[in-house]
Amino acid sequence: METQKKDASRKRRGKEVSFDFKLSVIDEIKNGRISANYASKKYNISRSTIAYWIKKLSNFNAKSNGMSKDQEIKKLKEKIEELMFVKEFQQDMIVEFENITGQELSKKFLPEHLANEIQRKKKKLLK
Repeated sequence: METQKKDASRKRRGKEVSFDFKLSVIDEIKNGRISANYASKKYNISRSTIAYWIKKLSNFNAKSNGMSKDQEIKKLKEKIEELMFVKEFQQDMIVEFENITGQELSKKFLPEHLANEIQRKKKKLLK
């Protein structure tokens, strides 16, 4: 009677690489520093393995860096306030420049709605 050998401890032929290494390779590819093809040649890893890593681990980065909707809304509102402040400052600088030089460059070079805002600021300043 022949005994059947069970292949319970099947050997893997691929290299074992660390999780950090996988993330660094994916990061290089996603940031455009190298292509997937070049990474395959550089690190001696098949393109299908790299594609598999990207598929599996790209979600990992999104989850770990993710934030709740409330946090995201709060962050976006802060960014809007910051940008509005910068816009107001730039418009004030344009108004001052136009008052000093006497040239009306805002009408010439800016979109109409921004030029109108600057004109309103000029009128308020002159009152």
